Amino acid sequence: MDITRDIQTLSEFKQNVSKLIKRVQETREPLVLTVNGKPAVVLQDPESFQQLIDQREYNETVAVLRKRIADIDNADQWPTHEEVFEQIRKKFNIELD
Repeated sequence: MDITRDIQTLSEFKQNVSKLIKRVQETREPLVLTVNGKPAVVLQDPESFQQLIDQREYNETVAVLRKRIADIDNADQWPTHEEVFEQIRKKFNIELD
């Protein structure tokens, strides 16, 4: 991404909509639009946007799996099933006959 080329004011974008959209589609590089000198929105082609969504979902899945693997690695710290049932009995005030 070329910051000087890929950041436009909203008014510049309005004047050159077709040209800038075509550039985004051809280069697949996002275009940052500013309002009052501050970044306001990003214009991006749908395929690149989908790739970002897919990558984000992948990263989230990997993070969850890594946490689960760490949990498995610490299995010696897990309560036994007897301890779990005892906690349930106490929580719900269940008496065994």
